[in-house]
Amino acid sequence: MFLLLPFDSLVVNLLGISITVLFTLLLVFIIVPAIFGVSFGIRKVYMKTLLKIFQWATLRIERGAKEKNHPLYKPYVNGIIAKEPTSLEEEIKELRRSGSGKALDTPEFELSDIFYFCRKGIETIMDDEVTKRFSAEELESWNLLSRTNYNFQYISLRLTVLWGLGVLIRYCFLLPLRIALAFTGISLLVTGTTVVGYLPNGRCKDFLSKHVHLMCYRICVRALTAIITYHDRENRPQNGGICVANHTSPIDVIILASDGYYAMVGQIHGGLMGVIQRAMVKACPHVWFERSEVKDRHLVARRLTEHVQDKSKLPILIFPEGTCINNTSVMMFKKGSFEIGATVYPVAIKYDPQFGDAFWNSSKYGMVTYLLRMMTSWAIVCSVWYLPPMTRQPEEDAVQFANRVKSAIARQGGLVDLLWDGGLKREKVKDAFKEEQQKLYSKMIVGSHEDRSRS
Repeated sequence: MFLLLPFDSLVVNLLGISITVLFTLLLVFIIVPAIFGVSFGIRKVYMKTLLKIFQWATLRIERGAKEKNHPLYKPYVNGIIAKEPTSLEEEIKELRRSGSGKALDTPEFELSDIFYFCRKGIETIMDDEVTKRFSAEELESWNLLSRTNYNFQYISLRLTVLWGLGVLIRYCFLLPLRIALAFTGISLLVTGTTVVGYLPNGRCKDFLSKHVHLMCYRICVRALTAIITYHDRENRPQNGGICVANHTSPIDVIILASDGYYAMVGQIHGGLMGVIQRAMVKACPHVWFERSEVKDRHLVARRLTEHVQDKSKLPILIFPEGTCINNTSVMMFKKGSFEIGATVYPVAIKYDPQFGDAFWNSSKYGMVTYLLRMMTSWAIVCSVWYLPPMTRQPEEDAVQFANRVKSAIARQGGLVDLLWDGGLKREKVKDAFKEEQQKLYSKMIVGSHEDRSRS
């Protein structure tokens, strides 16, 4: 027993030295730079190295598949069916002309008209432009993550060893490091905002609150090895305004909040999230709602209006889509935040899925599973564009204003602009959408009868 004591003491000393070195490195290279908003460029070197490895791995897969005559799966970025933007009337007119030689001027219903609706239905089943926005984007190249490419299979020993080495790095080195950083950032956020909350209201409290939030969000960003490029920072949201952005992931919040100051809007939660919310609201006037208040649109609108009318308060951060989309498109914006009459600051966020898919498929993964996937990815790489502020025009209603802002975000981020409601992620298509096509066809037939009666 006594012979083992020196060995035990040596193990304990080595463990203590290792932990001390680890936390010293964390403090010097990550936490302190995060506090002052500086970077040593390590993450960019890391990203460039990964790119070269991914390119080699992709070429090796393609060469191996060619040697073994395995077909490679290629994702259809723009859909599998070529579609041209034509109206129902134009397509039925062309269908009648090619089928019976009659033009659309014929007022009666023709049996051939049903082929138009049959074809549209089959096209929708084969190439649904809505539901595919709620699944992860398939990559053309392989990033050594088996969950991102259908072509992942055994090709060669070297490639398999490289993949195994990547698993060890991500789970045995990056994951513990990122958990430590996330714990540090969240602990500092709760502690810092609680302490600042006891200070009297004034410039000193506002200054400390802003910088505590900013410091903690920057540490949390580093917990994901996030490499973010911000564009047009002169357009960053100002007090008394509303910042609206496309929504891909819960981490959208820390991506934006690590470069600016925002008042958050959301429902009050329990557990750890509730502890964080209660601490944050002590230092900064965030807008939290009880579960029973969320569905009261008038109460929500009044609280938001009161906030933006006070020009001393931080801009509100809102994601009007109401759900996470896979960063290939922007879906319908809810009109609530556009009825208030405040200046809107649009922001476009575009993630690079080569290093890790930031999309949260909430119907498939819980929050804990999602965060584990994020922390075991190589990195989170994204670009953020601050667009010029926009205001509602006199002739616009809230829906038209929302669509104009959405189009600007989609155009800047290189995303597909869709009119569909993101609520279709969990709900069935409303009867109103079905009836709209019926009304268009009915108007086409009935309108022809009316025209004939006038003549």
